[in-house]
Amino acid sequence: MKELRINGERLWDSLMEMAEFGLTPKGGCKRLVGTELDGKARDLFVKWVEDCGCTVTVDKFGNMFARRDGLNNDLPAVATGSHLDTQPTGGKFDGVFGVLAGVEVLRTLHENNIVTEAPMEFTVWTNEEGSRFQPAMQGSGVYVGRFDLETELNKTDVDGIRLGDELEKIGYIGDAEPGSRNFGAFFEAHIEQGPILEDQEKVIGVVRLGQGIRWYNVSVKGRESHSGTTPMYLRNDAMVASSKIITEIEELAGRYDNGLGTVGFMQVFPNSRNVIPGEVKFSVDLRNPNADVLTKMDEEFQAFCAKVAKERNIEIEVDNFWYFAPVEFNASDDIKKAAEELDYSHMDIYAGAGHDACYMADIVPTGMIFTPCKDGISHNELEDTKPEECEAGANVLLHAMLGASERIASQAEEGAAAV
Repeated sequence: MKELRINGERLWDSLMEMAEFGLTPKGGCKRLVGTELDGKARDLFVKWVEDCGCTVTVDKFGNMFARRDGLNNDLPAVATGSHLDTQPTGGKFDGVFGVLAGVEVLRTLHENNIVTEAPMEFTVWTNEEGSRFQPAMQGSGVYVGRFDLETELNKTDVDGIRLGDELEKIGYIGDAEPGSRNFGAFFEAHIEQGPILEDQEKVIGVVRLGQGIRWYNVSVKGRESHSGTTPMYLRNDAMVASSKIITEIEELAGRYDNGLGTVGFMQVFPNSRNVIPGEVKFSVDLRNPNADVLTKMDEEFQAFCAKVAKERNIEIEVDNFWYFAPVEFNASDDIKKAAEELDYSHMDIYAGAGHDACYMADIVPTGMIFTPCKDGISHNELEDTKPEECEAGANVLLHAMLGASERIASQAEEGAAAV
């Protein structure tokens, strides 16, 4: 089956057809979870996979699983998938490419009458984006046990509308228990959402690690006073102290390979032109794909804040309220092997954003395939990629899944022989 290839033109046509559900005037896509458009997109997915003989199961959180039987259905399945929901001003490829690359793998196997050793499953995860209901990666998080089912179903949007009610309204709450599928490997194809592959002129990114993340809320409390009557040496200026910390964030990230640091939100009190700021609140986002490095970054950041507080006689509170551990993708060798067999240029890379595959890696060997996107732009209506780049990613997905199926069957035979 080394010569087997997907139909690139059909994949592109499917991407454009799915994009009609929520197409924006600027050429992007707005398809929020639980809306009528989400329901229509799911309906089209069901039609496509049922046309290829799959049976579709929906779990109690709306996650969808299309199953194609193998020669030995007792073997754990090789699965792939992503999400169909988008950002409010999202693009046509983030998430949906991973779903439809799986559909194209399914079609290719179906029209060539290929029965794999292990069964295969093609998934759609509920609410990966987290734009209407929080948090992100909600469906896969419920599936692997990171989140409580009922708690997440009861989440509401800004209008007080309950997620569970919206999924029921569009007909996508099922009876299956989250976490009940028998998976032996999981793969997710995705546009990179960054500029590295394009810059390095590589066709395929073999994702080895998922970014670790630490989010902080920082509160710097000084003393308000008149900007014209208070001498510099008698000030407790919360803004100056905050500025020193913000500058350190950039320098801290630059001291480590793959380090990232961002301050994206700030509130200044009382926020008046002629009053020395008495309190500043801001966010800090530190990232690194190496857990040990991220720990060092956290320690240095906390120590720097304590140093500024002491030197400037000012109160600084640092709340590290969320930690997402770095992820190791243990099925990446299947992807690298497929890229090499297909003679696609490739490089190891890490995922800077969260993905459903990051949670699936909790419970099953998982791999991610990245393909280039123009200028690294994503979560934006300008998000773009090329048909041939999507085709290459889907071809790698096809052969990675075939390779995993053979590996799982072989391991099962070896295990049986050992007994």
